[in-house]
Amino acid sequence: MKIVVLDAATLGADLDLSPLETLGELTVWSATPPEEVTRRLAEAEVAVINKVKLNGENLSGCKRLKLICLAATGYDNVDTAWCRGAGVAVCNVAGYSTDSVAQLTAAMALYLVSRLGSYMGAVKDGSYTRGPTANLLTPVYHELRGMTWGVAGYGRIGKRVAQIASALGCRVLAWRRSPAPGEPCTDLDTLCRESDVLSVHLPLTAETRGLFSAERLALMKTDCIFINVARGAVADEGALAAAVAEGRLGGLGVDVYSREPFPEEHPFYAIRNLPNVCLTPHMAWGALETRQRCLAEIMENIRAFRRGEKRCRVE
Repeated sequence: MKIVVLDAATLGADLDLSPLETLGELTVWSATPPEEVTRRLAEAEVAVINKVKLNGENLSGCKRLKLICLAATGYDNVDTAWCRGAGVAVCNVAGYSTDSVAQLTAAMALYLVSRLGSYMGAVKDGSYTRGPTANLLTPVYHELRGMTWGVAGYGRIGKRVAQIASALGCRVLAWRRSPAPGEPCTDLDTLCRESDVLSVHLPLTAETRGLFSAERLALMKTDCIFINVARGAVADEGALAAAVAEGRLGGLGVDVYSREPFPEEHPFYAIRNLPNVCLTPHMAWGALETRQRCLAEIMENIRAFRRGEKRCRVE
């Protein structure tokens, strides 16, 4: 079995991919530009990808391809309908990054609610050293305890974030399309209106694309902290940038973008240095333990496929 990894660099240079050699003949590419996908997968039976986009245009010439393994939970970068018609199996990895993403979500919330960007800036630029007092207490910050933390998307990650929020003393509200009995769920507009912190944990689908529009952002409190660690396109990025720049949002934490890496013309580029903005380079999923877990799950998906079993299939 010929296994080709198309974008190993996105999995981190410290992740050892050699265990895949126990499953077949392994070829590893650090990165693969779009025009090289077809050639590099021409003889492959298994493709392992993270961010590379695969569709009928670049897969139609890959006659030996039988299985696509995503090093991710989301699979919006693969044309699953085309794969289904072509008989190519697609597997994702579910649940592997729950703790890592929840950890960064909490870190962003704590950073933004505590106004650490401003306080760290005062130390870095020397104004604290030059000041007359032993401490600075402006800008004013507040305790998380007693705040309402809204969780949009109440799956594995959303529930873990809710647990952390509860442990910090927050009232938790959640929104999901099909709530189960006993879950702290409300409608999306109420979530937007009542949240002091609102974190997003939704897949990108036709229904969720642009879900957090300018109109929904306008429902939020002017001091609300908005955090997106899901997919960039679930929110109107231009509206988010404008809301922060104009003081209509208290803070913004984002790890995911509609274009990655985002270019200089992206609306977030102009606000990236604001003290109430925390932008990270799509790293929430990537703690070392998480990536090791992901690789182990990919290997299990390949083994199951060889046995004729369906495991983590999304096509």
